[in-house]
Amino acid sequence: MSDSAPSRMQGKTAWTREITAPLRTFIRTEAGSAGVLVAAIVAALLWVNLDSRSYEALWDTRFSIQLGSYDVGYNLRTWLNSGLMTLFFLVIGLEARREFDLGDLRDRRRFLLPALAGTIGMIIPILIYLLVNQGGPGAHGWGAAMSTDTALALGLLALLGRNVPEQARIFLLTVFVVDDLIALVVIAIVYSDDIEVLPLVLAVVFFAVLLGLRTLGVRRGLVYLPFCVALWGALMASGIEPVVAGLAIGLTATAYSPARGALERASGLFKLFREQPTAELARSATIGLARSLSPNDRLQRLYHPWTSYLIVPLFGLANAGLVIDGEFLAHAFRSPITLGILLGYVIGKPLAVLGVSWTLARVTHGRIRPAVGWAAVLGSGTIAGIGFTVSLLIATLAFDGPQLAEAKVGVLAAAVLASVVTWSVYRVTAALPKARKARALLGVAENQLVDLVRPVDPDRDHVRGPEDASVTLVEYGDFQCPYCGQAEPVVRELLTDTDLRYVWRHLPLTDVHPQAMLAAQASEAAAAQGAFWEMHDLLLGHQDDLELTDLLRYADRLGLDRERFREDLRSETYAGRVERDLQSADLSGVSGTPTFFVNEQRHYGAYDIDTLTQAIKIARARARIGARPS
Repeated sequence: MSDSAPSRMQGKTAWTREITAPLRTFIRTEAGSAGVLVAAIVAALLWVNLDSRSYEALWDTRFSIQLGSYDVGYNLRTWLNSGLMTLFFLVIGLEARREFDLGDLRDRRRFLLPALAGTIGMIIPILIYLLVNQGGPGAHGWGAAMSTDTALALGLLALLGRNVPEQARIFLLTVFVVDDLIALVVIAIVYSDDIEVLPLVLAVVFFAVLLGLRTLGVRRGLVYLPFCVALWGALMASGIEPVVAGLAIGLTATAYSPARGALERASGLFKLFREQPTAELARSATIGLARSLSPNDRLQRLYHPWTSYLIVPLFGLANAGLVIDGEFLAHAFRSPITLGILLGYVIGKPLAVLGVSWTLARVTHGRIRPAVGWAAVLGSGTIAGIGFTVSLLIATLAFDGPQLAEAKVGVLAAAVLASVVTWSVYRVTAALPKARKARALLGVAENQLVDLVRPVDPDRDHVRGPEDASVTLVEYGDFQCPYCGQAEPVVRELLTDTDLRYVWRHLPLTDVHPQAMLAAQASEAAAAQGAFWEMHDLLLGHQDDLELTDLLRYADRLGLDRERFREDLRSETYAGRVERDLQSADLSGVSGTPTFFVNEQRHYGAYDIDTLTQAIKIARARARIGARPS
């Protein structure tokens, strides 16, 4: 079933349609919003130093909501820090849940490393902070030195290390998922006011109602909204920082890939609407489409851009304001609060991340180790020294007056220094010889998760290219899918690489492509006569002509036994062979076409020539690292 002669077709597709995993979307959103947040911080510093009175007057403005005799009123900074920031922590909770359901942490054995690195990565900075403060008046603010601003760290990592592989960013995110969760627990327990029992009990009741609605399968957001607002209000009244509500709600939102059956049902509802465009059918189609996505995915798509591009920058604008003069800075950098935060982040974070990762790898003899190389681990540790959002939030809860100003200096200085150190780490790594650089950034191949459920079998799969190639590209495709047709020139150009083998697996989407199943069986009937790839190329080259008469004409063109070919199609002789590929697609979480796997790992993102070439290049580097003795 193999064809070792690579195609000589040269060309470059201009098509860059994005099919992105939510994790990659998360990373790209944070990378884009980092610049907005940095601009907001700069604006706050300029504003407060040019006109501190107007700056404080704006954020101290009282805003209240009154219903009869009941009044809820806070200043704008409180509404932002305790209100809108709840949505930010909702997104954090959603991403944490997604990592457990679909990300690297879906393999629970992999939870040990990020759990320990995240926990120790908070304990060591806290100990450094307490050591510097030695029981002084600022010792109670230790929480301001513990938590990484994962969103800002990811964004700045994208800006500082443009050649950093995406796996390094994913490693950073998985490690500091734990960091974010613990930080919210600390806020709830340590930095909340005197706890009122009755509102806290009501908060538990409201949360239980939310869980009950989810268990009953209620999916309309308007049903959940009043209980979410009530939960937030009860926590506010209880004295517990109400941003915890966002995290709790986010952690309950399950994440899963859209099932093929759900997509087929949604497609059927849309067809009904297309045939009879009534308001009722439009509503049914809309609900069907929404239900094909997980609650986690729908909530992330709704709130993530708002939190990244509006709420967090507003938080920076409202809280980063700091009057700067030489005398104050000289005093601040002698202050235990400033030095404790600065040293905790810049020394404690990389020490913890690198130390925990190295220790676990040694103790387990490599069974538990980071999914990236040691340079990427070190870079993740140094960039973790950015603790802006949660750190400032805790600082505003723990301090006021001069102490708060000193804490802000520590947070901002740590962010700047951590960025410089991270840039240096990746600058030095980039200067290494090519093989050493690949190993330093990517780690070892055998430590990667496998997404492709059924491995490639040259005796059963359709393989193009050398069997001993270091990289295997698997495509789940549909002969009638226009996107598969547009991807075909890209695949042909990739096959000029003599160290790449390509595998086609069937995924006929019969609900939208009525001739796809017949075309798939036609290719298998041709394969039985030794002409799979010739038929494959004809079918993708004539996607609008896939009726039975067209398929028979292609069989004649290829010199196949026409009667045998016709009988195979009539009796559906190879339907089972196509179904086997469909089962493999379902088990691998594939529901659309084309979907690519590179060395058994799913490829997310665009599949133009440049993007796929880069993915293959990284996979080859990993394979070569794995081939060398450790």
